[in-house]
Amino acid sequence: MLNNNEYNVIAAGCDEVGRGCLAGPVVTAAVILPNDYNHVPLKDSKQLTAKQRIILDKIIREEAIDWAIGFATPEEFDKINILKASFLAMHRAIDKLTVTPDTLLIDGKHFKAYPGINHQCIVKGDQKVSCIAAASVIAKVYRDKYMQELAIEVTGYRWEVNMGYPTLSHRKAIHELGITSHHRKTFHHVAEKINPTLWTY
Repeated sequence: MLNNNEYNVIAAGCDEVGRGCLAGPVVTAAVILPNDYNHVPLKDSKQLTAKQRIILDKIIREEAIDWAIGFATPEEFDKINILKASFLAMHRAIDKLTVTPDTLLIDGKHFKAYPGINHQCIVKGDQKVSCIAAASVIAKVYRDKYMQELAIEVTGYRWEVNMGYPTLSHRKAIHELGITSHHRKTFHHVAEKINPTLWTY
């Protein structure tokens, strides 16, 4: 995995979590790590256990030069589509940074340019670049906690377990209980509830 000094600039890693969910926001993080940062064995957050992510999240927040969280709502997904909403959420995270990076390292193939800052898209960047991996961890921990707290208010969908992803139990709950204001109405399994003739498990 590359460290920030490979780029010889102040680099902010950016990643998102929750794009494939049926409910809840997309959460993004922007993280600037010190050069040569290798205190923890950063990996893609999806390869870590929940306990490992929580431990790393605390370390990253304490040792990062700067970090910030952004998100986009289900209403925004339905209005402008999930890809544009993901870019919007990333821009919101970058907006909150108190340190202006020289460049943005984006996980994935595509990004909407952020005014005044160059960017580089890196496929599987969360497995290749430490600051993107750090952003992946922070975004995942933040979103999981958000969905677990939301599950206390809105019961029956098991968001504390599935985090809003389209598991069988979540899809059945939508069928039986209906949709909520936290669901993404343009997403397939939610749209099926709006138009029952489309329903399939």
